[in-house]
Amino acid sequence: MSSDVKQVSRTTDVDERSSALTSNAAAVSALASAVEGTLGPKGLDCMLVDKFGDVTVTNDGATILDKIDTVHPAARMLIKAARAQENEIGDGTTTTAILASALISEGVAHVSRGVPVTKVIEGMRTGVRAALEFIEANAKDDNPLRNVALVAARGNEDIADLVVEAARLTGKDTLKSPGFSLADTIVAREGAASEVFSGLILDKQRASRLMPGSVENARVFIVDDALEPPHIEDDALSTESGFARYLAAQDEFRRGVEKLVEIGVTFVATAKGIDPIAEEILTDAGIMAVRRISSRDIAWLVELTGARTIKRSGLRKSPEELTAFLGACDRVYEDERLDHIRVIGGSGKSVATVLVGASTREVKDERERIARDAAGAVQSAVRTGVVPGGGSIEVSAARHVQSLRKTAKGMATYGMDCVAAALKKPLSQIVANAGFNPLEKVEDVVAAQASNTNPALAVDCDSGEIVDMIACGIVDPAGVKLYALRAASEVAEAIMRINTIIRKREELAAPAHVNGD
Repeated sequence: MSSDVKQVSRTTDVDERSSALTSNAAAVSALASAVEGTLGPKGLDCMLVDKFGDVTVTNDGATILDKIDTVHPAARMLIKAARAQENEIGDGTTTTAILASALISEGVAHVSRGVPVTKVIEGMRTGVRAALEFIEANAKDDNPLRNVALVAARGNEDIADLVVEAARLTGKDTLKSPGFSLADTIVAREGAASEVFSGLILDKQRASRLMPGSVENARVFIVDDALEPPHIEDDALSTESGFARYLAAQDEFRRGVEKLVEIGVTFVATAKGIDPIAEEILTDAGIMAVRRISSRDIAWLVELTGARTIKRSGLRKSPEELTAFLGACDRVYEDERLDHIRVIGGSGKSVATVLVGASTREVKDERERIARDAAGAVQSAVRTGVVPGGGSIEVSAARHVQSLRKTAKGMATYGMDCVAAALKKPLSQIVANAGFNPLEKVEDVVAAQASNTNPALAVDCDSGEIVDMIACGIVDPAGVKLYALRAASEVAEAIMRINTIIRKREELAAPAHVNGD
């Protein structure tokens, strides 16, 4: 191969790599720009319109990213990372998008100047590791939970107070439990009064209007199954022995339900349907019943009441054995106006429910999103502690990364520069959304932090002055910051490593086999 041909080949390879990087960076940047205007106390809303003309107005980054219409693979990678952040932490998706976009943009800029991608990635890893260690070292355990809730709730004091009260009722041990999510306790209703109570809301009605609408000091029995007799096939019913088996099953089932009356059950919850025979017996005995409860609600009901679930075959047990499966709660009643059943108090663990009231569906949806963000932030703060908010901790971490730049080898320093620049982006965007010059204000904060050795300094978005975020009550959960930086760096590295983009061929279905062919 001639030297000219080799040169053309190398040039083509470089162009392909550059094209892939540029395309992916542009897609991620466009996606981040859709949510960056919502960041900070002065952030504005985004209007999402679907094909039917239905409108969602929100400044929740997770909602915007989840509903945005995009087919670009790099953009979808970022959406998946943001969704993972929302599912794991419940807050910080906008920060994830902004950090990822900044890391990629800075990385592409260095690559375009001739820095090898592998060196940029090497430096990014070093810088991100140093930033994570710095943020963890500056996290404090004395959690001002209301301040955390107020920041995450975008200044909605009523929602912040509801979430903090729910956290108090739930307790720190439960909040730190890996399987528990405080955001799952949020329920929003049109026309409801906002409140927090120890108990559950079941989006169901009682099985019969003839059953009592309210039960005090309820004895709770939970059937994780259908409250029905065993099914007999139609073919079996046509035989004498099959019909006799059917009658025996019906009789045994009736005796099983009557045992519930005998042991004093006053509230029955089932995972599936309730047979008319059982419904009649329970109604005559003044027992309230609710059917087709979700597995999640059954788990919550077990936690609250201390009951043990049982299958329908368990009704064969003796009354004394069935008593061991009972739980208890202070009251169960159907709220006919809001069309749900409330279970109040219980002999098991404390379970809180946050009921967020709103005037319209659109307002209800947004207030629910805000409350869930606040709940996720509060739980994360309990688990991981808090750091100064307002973009201050990221700028301080950027300064720390820059101070370590001289320890990096060769061109990897450019990757560390990417991390330092990206960490300044959240403060830059907060300041820009507040109407100030981001270049000026970010450098003012860098200088102020350096001269005062105070990592909590940032910009007051009302006055533009440099203030202490901790003193102003502006704090963020350390877990939100840590997860956002990790997720952003993983997305950035994955996209930076893409050398070329190839459209896969469609897989054709295998032809059906024909006998004789």
